[in-house]
Order: sequence, then C-alpha cells, then structure tokens
Amino acid sequence: MTKKIATVKMVLMGPYKQVIHLLCSGYAILLFVRIALSYFPQLRYQTFAKLIFFCTDPYLKFFRRFIPPIGGVLDMSPMLGFFALRLLENLLLKFV
Repeated sequence: MTKKIATVKMVLMGPYKQVIHLLCSGYAILLFVRIALSYFPQLRYQTFAKLIFFCTDPYLKFFRRFIPPIGGVLDMSPMLGFFALRLLENLLLKFV
C-alpha cells in the first residue's frame, strides 16, 4: 500500500520537483553506499568505489571542517551531510 502512495505522490509533484527529489535521493544513496564501503577497506580500490568516493568526498570534506572525526575514528560528517541534504531538498521543493 505504501508503494502505491509513494507512486501517487510522485505523480502529483511537478516535473521540477520530481527531478530535485530524485537527485537528492540518489545522492543520499551514494552517501549511504560510501558509508558502507568504509567498513570494507579492501574495496576502496575497486572502480565503482573510486567513483563513489570521488563523488562524495568533496561534500563530506566540507562538513569535516566543522566536525572533525571524534577520537580520530568516528566520523560524524555523513550524518551532518544527510541532514543538510534533506534540508536543502525541502527548501528547494518549497520554492519550486
């Protein structure tokens, strides 16, 4: 039932809002995959992992300037990145 509601919700959105939503959701998925890849350091040198790191590192480095890794190990920048991405998406959807 929820899949049906999500589909109806996407149809009711304007085309610009759909593009904004899909871009932000896609980037959120990239961030999630990047976080998962950090648990498997041997995969970091695979081609797909290099592409994901290339796309997400500049965004996360921006947040690392404000919140450095805690104890040199625990990186909170992805959490702040997810929050900022959703905030940006909501702001863009309000004004489009």
